[in-house]
Amino acid sequence: MTSTTMTSMQRVLTTLGHQEPDRVPLFLLTTMHGAKELGMTIEHYFSSAEQVAQGQMRLLEKYRGDCVYPFFYASIETEAWGGTTNFVPDGPPTCGAPVITRPADIETLSSPKVENSPALQKVLTSIRLLKQQLIDTVPIIGVAISPFSLPVMQMGFHSYIELMYEQPALFDRLMQLNEEFTVSWANAQLEAGATAICYFDPVSSTTSIPRELYLLTGQQVAKRTISRIKGPTATHLASGRGLSILSDIADTGTAVVGVSGLEDLAELKTAAGGRVSLLGNLNGVEMRRWTPQQAEMEVKRAIAKAGQGGGFLLADNHGEIPWQVPESVLLAIRDAVERWGQYPLTWIDDWQD
Repeated sequence: MTSTTMTSMQRVLTTLGHQEPDRVPLFLLTTMHGAKELGMTIEHYFSSAEQVAQGQMRLLEKYRGDCVYPFFYASIETEAWGGTTNFVPDGPPTCGAPVITRPADIETLSSPKVENSPALQKVLTSIRLLKQQLIDTVPIIGVAISPFSLPVMQMGFHSYIELMYEQPALFDRLMQLNEEFTVSWANAQLEAGATAICYFDPVSSTTSIPRELYLLTGQQVAKRTISRIKGPTATHLASGRGLSILSDIADTGTAVVGVSGLEDLAELKTAAGGRVSLLGNLNGVEMRRWTPQQAEMEVKRAIAKAGQGGGFLLADNHGEIPWQVPESVLLAIRDAVERWGQYPLTWIDDWQD
C-alpha cells in the first residue's frame, strides 16, 4: 500500500501507467453543477470564464475529485462556426439551427480560427485561471469534439449519415475542415494549461455505426487528428457502446477510453489488455434516482470489476453528470471511492455482487 497520500496528478499518472496508486482516481465530471454552487442560472454561469473557474474550484473542494473539467457545453464549438446555442434552466445547452443546411454548403465552408471566437476564448481563459491556482497538482481536462462527430451538430445526424454514404467527396472535405479546427482547438487548450484533451467521439461507437464503417471513417479521422494533438487524449464515446472496437480505438494512439454503462466493466478491462485505461462507467441517468446506499454499491461494483492493477478511473458513463443528480448522491460517490478505492483492494476477494 502506498504510504503517503498522492496528489491527484500523481494518482492519475500512476493509474495511467497501469500501476496501482494510493486509491482509484475519481473523475466526477460535473459541469452545470458549478452554477448550483454559485447560485446562478446555467446560462448566466457559462457567460463568464471567471465564474466557471470558480465553480470548478468549489466542486473540486466539495467532492474531492481528481480533475477539474472546464467544459462549458458541446455547442460552444458550433458557435465558432457561426451557430447558436439554446439554454434551458435544468439541463445542458443545446445547438440552435444547423450551420450546414445542405451538403453544397460544405463546398464554400471554411474552418474558423480559435482566436476569432469569443466563446472559445472564454474557455481558454477559464483553463488559464485554473492552471494558475492548481499548478500541476490536479489534472485539467480540456474537451474537443472529434471531427467525425462534430457534423451531428453542424448539420444533423440523419443528414450527416446520408452525406457519409452518398457524397464521399463532400464528406472528405468536411473532415479536412473539421480536423484543422479540432487540432487547433485542442492545442490551444493544451497551450492554455490543459493537461489532456477529452476527444468526444460518439458517432464512432457501435451504437451509431457498424465497426466496418468506423474502420474506414472515424478511426482514420482519429488517427490523423490525435497524432497532431500535442498532448494526451482520452477518447469518449458518450454512453455509446465500444467493447467490440476497443482495440481499434487503442490503435488511434489515445490513452484512455470513456466506456458505456451498457457494457460490462470486467469485459472491457480484459479487452483493453493494458493498452488503454478505462474511464467510467456509472450510469448518469440512473444516478438521478439513486439513494446514497445505491451509489455506494455501484461504486463498489465498478471498482471490483476494473480497479485491480490500475488502468481505471471511476467516472460517469457519458462525460457529464446530469443537472438532476442530487448532491447527496455525489457526496456518497465521493465517500465510497475514498472508502473502497484504497489500494490494495483486498476486500474484492470476499465481495459478492
